[in-house]
Amino acid sequence: MKFNKLLLPLLTGLALTSIPTLSNAGVAERYDASCATCHSSGAFNAPQKGDAPYWNKLKTEKGMPALVKSVKLGGKQMPAGGLCADCKTSQDYAELIDYMSK
Repeated sequence: MKFNKLLLPLLTGLALTSIPTLSNAGVAERYDASCATCHSSGAFNAPQKGDAPYWNKLKTEKGMPALVKSVKLGGKQMPAGGLCADCKTSQDYAELIDYMSK
């Protein structure tokens, strides 16, 4: 009886954490579903993923908070949110920016 009382919450917790959700999608998957539309090809003059010197220059000159703000608000040719329907927090956007800069 004691064993079942201890084991049930553990198994329930494991089952719930293994359910896939969009909110815990990996950064690579999030990039592929949104940012890659423009940043993989440089469409609309978007900085390309992997152009580390350019991304590092942006991060140094503007800072991450300003870059995140510009994604949220939209830019010259970038829609607000950068097509990322799954991004909910500033951290989500910062992770994508870091991902693209490598």
